[in-house]
Amino acid sequence: MVTGEIKNRIDAIWDTYWVGGITNPMSVLEQMTYLFFMKMIDDAQLKKEAEANILGVKIANPTFKEGMWHNPETDNDVPYNSLRWHVFKNMEATQMFNTIRNDAFAFIKNLNEGKSSAYSRFMRDAVFLIQNPRTLTKIVDGVDALDMTNRDAMGDVYEYILGKMAASGNNGQFRTPRHIIRMMVELMQPTLKDEICDPAMGSAGFIVESAKYIAENYKQDLLKKENAEHFRGSMFHGFDTDSTMLRIGAMNLMLHGVEEPDVAYRDSLSSSNNDTEKYTLCLANPPFAGSVDSEDINKSLLAITNTKKTELLFVSLFIRMLQTGGRCASIVPDGVLFGNSNAHVALRKELVENHTLRAVISMPSGVFQPYSGVSTAILIFTKTGAGGTDKVWFYDMQADGYSLDQKRTEVEENDIPDVVTRFHNLKAEEQRTRKDKSFLVPVDEIRQNDYVLSINKYKEVEREKVVYESTEVIQGRIEAFESEIAAAINEFRTKFM
Repeated sequence: MVTGEIKNRIDAIWDTYWVGGITNPMSVLEQMTYLFFMKMIDDAQLKKEAEANILGVKIANPTFKEGMWHNPETDNDVPYNSLRWHVFKNMEATQMFNTIRNDAFAFIKNLNEGKSSAYSRFMRDAVFLIQNPRTLTKIVDGVDALDMTNRDAMGDVYEYILGKMAASGNNGQFRTPRHIIRMMVELMQPTLKDEICDPAMGSAGFIVESAKYIAENYKQDLLKKENAEHFRGSMFHGFDTDSTMLRIGAMNLMLHGVEEPDVAYRDSLSSSNNDTEKYTLCLANPPFAGSVDSEDINKSLLAITNTKKTELLFVSLFIRMLQTGGRCASIVPDGVLFGNSNAHVALRKELVENHTLRAVISMPSGVFQPYSGVSTAILIFTKTGAGGTDKVWFYDMQADGYSLDQKRTEVEENDIPDVVTRFHNLKAEEQRTRKDKSFLVPVDEIRQNDYVLSINKYKEVEREKVVYESTEVIQGRIEAFESEIAAAINEFRTKFM
């Protein structure tokens, strides 16, 4: 969440782009990301160099090598050192402008030494839009003042820019707050054995957070060559139809050590996507109420739920994409939980009867403020193809650590730690009643209620009995008031009239 001093600095950078003639919000985000990327790759190497100096060794596989780099776009050789943020930020304005526009930008487009990768594919058509040295100098100064340590800077900026736009992106997409993503990752606890996919990846928030979780929890295992190679390349998969988001996502993943992810431009719901039983874990916040070409919807998805609604089709897609035993945590609008159309009921029945529906976590409607007040929930299930739903765990999440208005300021109330703790200790949930925040519901009860998954269908609300005074007592009090008023009026007349 962008707040305080960081918010003010990003506002200033934003305004500088506008004054410089770049007024499209997505273009601003993309151009900011390029400069963030230049700074972060240099910061990362500076950190490695400091550690290597202490140990008296050279760093392995540096981004910026010694000597000269050949720029394929200008056919000139330039010193690697001049391409580093901490060097060119101190140059005279015109020299810095020419260095960044002609060399540093070409350098980040051609990382990985020209090898084909998701990053190189999406950066191939990238364009540097800043047109004059003065504008660039102000922006570089603004970016340099930002502390990016332990911060997913691109995600922060993306979230905040969407808030400034006060509208969702194309196809109903909007960014999932990072603390919600982190909660979902902690609920699913990905491992090095997983093949993780987000078929509506946006800026790759779920994939990046999964990578961070694994890096934090499997440090020793990642020292093994086969695990490191799996982590850098074959473990993470993401698809989207927005080239800008794919470009940002690829940079985001590179900064977190995922150098060759399976990231591609793809309409995941279309007939061209035939991924079947391929992944072990899906994490996503797919677009709600998005536009979809009904003639191009993959027929295998319609076999589960015959609909044009993207929020239903994506859940159907998760089922198809997962291997048997694969797990999914997906955000869905509340309508998926209680909609009474044939398609809604069919999808819920599929999850309950043919797979193992594990949890429904109802989130407060302000989670996606300031750019959407939609009410949502998290569905968690395991693909089995043979049923297995016994009891479904429900949680009524009422606070996420931020106010639920458009300001989204930090508050003490936060159910997220409790959600994670309770989910990983479901045996203890057997003792809870329907009056608690969380409880288990037997599958037979869900069947009897037409597979409705709204927590309000099963939650018991304790109502205190209110005893009111009798009408005779109330009538007597009214008459006494009337007598007092009449006496006051008579006293007034006697004294003043």
